[in-house]
Amino acid sequence: MNSELDELLSIDDFEAAAAKRIVSGAWARVQGGAADEITLRWNREAWQHIRLNPRVLVDVSVLDTRVKLLGQELAFPILLAPTGAQGLIRPEGDLEVAAGAAAAQATLVISSSASLRVEEVARHCHGPVWFQLYVQRDRGFTKDLVQRAEDAGCRALCVTVDSPTHGVRDREQRAKRDLPSRDLPNFSGKDYLDPTLTWKDIDWLQSFAKTPVLLKGILNVKDAERGVKAGVAGIMVSNHGGRNLDTVAATADALPRIVERVDGRAPIIVDGGIRRGTDILKALALGAAAVQIGRPYLYGLGVAGAEGVARVVRILRNELEFAMMLSGCPTIASIDSSILW
Repeated sequence: MNSELDELLSIDDFEAAAAKRIVSGAWARVQGGAADEITLRWNREAWQHIRLNPRVLVDVSVLDTRVKLLGQELAFPILLAPTGAQGLIRPEGDLEVAAGAAAAQATLVISSSASLRVEEVARHCHGPVWFQLYVQRDRGFTKDLVQRAEDAGCRALCVTVDSPTHGVRDREQRAKRDLPSRDLPNFSGKDYLDPTLTWKDIDWLQSFAKTPVLLKGILNVKDAERGVKAGVAGIMVSNHGGRNLDTVAATADALPRIVERVDGRAPIIVDGGIRRGTDILKALALGAAAVQIGRPYLYGLGVAGAEGVARVVRILRNELEFAMMLSGCPTIASIDSSILW
């Protein structure tokens, strides 16, 4: 590892370094949220406001961060969320993220917005890989895309359900002239968001998908309940990184309500604002099975390509391990609400 990366000790360090390296248009795309970016700010603040209540005199000499999720065993409960800006940050950003995820033993969720075909990204993955899907207006193209992703080795489908249209992204719009054009080969056209999408389309998708289907973008407990009744394999509590509808709840605030309603019938994954190992510990204590990170690994990509991505994941994994030890939790299964104040 190069000496410069050695000096970057936290995600905030990587953010500051990335701000100096990523071109302005791409930086606005990465950092921007919806409207006044209130939810974007809340996402991070909500984790910070949760207080820990550690246990002592527990043998934590041997830690086990493994977690079983959808029949798969993950080395630790951190997934790389789907992000569409990788090719804007570096020409081969999608492949470098895949390489970084593999080096860090992290599961990568390939984005439909990738600059390369899903098969090409998956081919460069040497660890577990999932696929994030937009159900597009062209249902035939969508079905073909699902089958392509499955054939490429993607072991789960994360269906984005919170985007009938784009959010009001002022910061990104102001920087639009500085954003280079790029191909989006996993879309059937530029108008890929479908405002007619309903629950019947989730049933349609599950009728032929060979891999587990998760719903990404759930905040309302009624939607979580309906998703479980529809037989989906998992619920992903997400507000699209604060990029869609501003002033919706922070994911840390929505998570306990969803966990209570789902009541163990399906695993729950959460993303949004996670920047520290203590954030991950809190998410698990609130009932999440795993977390996703997005912007943090994009900072790593901007700073040092694949090596930066791997370094970011390792920082968060190490911080999670320290937080588990200092909270008296030697295993993921031992983390529960008793360590929350």
